[in-house]
Amino acid sequence: MKTASVPVIVFLLLLVCMASGCGGEPTGSGQTTGGSSSEGVATTTGGEMDGGEITRATAARELPVVTISASGGEEVEVRAEVAESSLAQYIGLRGRENLPEDRGMLFVYDEEREMSFTMADTLIPLSIAFIDSKGRIVDIQDMKPLEEGLYLSAEPAQYALEVNQGFFDERGVEVGDKAELPG
Repeated sequence: MKTASVPVIVFLLLLVCMASGCGGEPTGSGQTTGGSSSEGVATTTGGEMDGGEITRATAARELPVVTISASGGEEVEVRAEVAESSLAQYIGLRGRENLPEDRGMLFVYDEEREMSFTMADTLIPLSIAFIDSKGRIVDIQDMKPLEEGLYLSAEPAQYALEVNQGFFDERGVEVGDKAELPG
């Protein structure tokens, strides 16, 4: 018996969700792989099949930008897909095989809370920054591909930003730095 690959399953879930109107409209772009929130299901819109991976119709330059004022004085920009719906948050970066260097996924929640993320079905190593309602980074963690356990935020957060593992370290981003989030 053959089983469908993760990208095909994710695509089918997106089609069902869009047809039934669940979870709002997904946004974002880029071919990435990453974690997902265990808080529920996230949404992104405009997904299409391309070489077995879900990609976004939006060009990278049109993605919202998260700007971090790093401790070393550098302004660090990340073009991020935004996961606001529970379906988009659930899918996250699952099944993707790469994430361009300056890209990421921003998970957006209605209020601050302890967050938990998993790397189940996520193929690339990621770093995650948990960000509070004021834009302060309250925790940064490295996450291993295909890890079944949960990664919990050290403090309540309203946002989480996933990027390639090492991205924050290489750019001097630390806990306490401020992030300017897209409106």
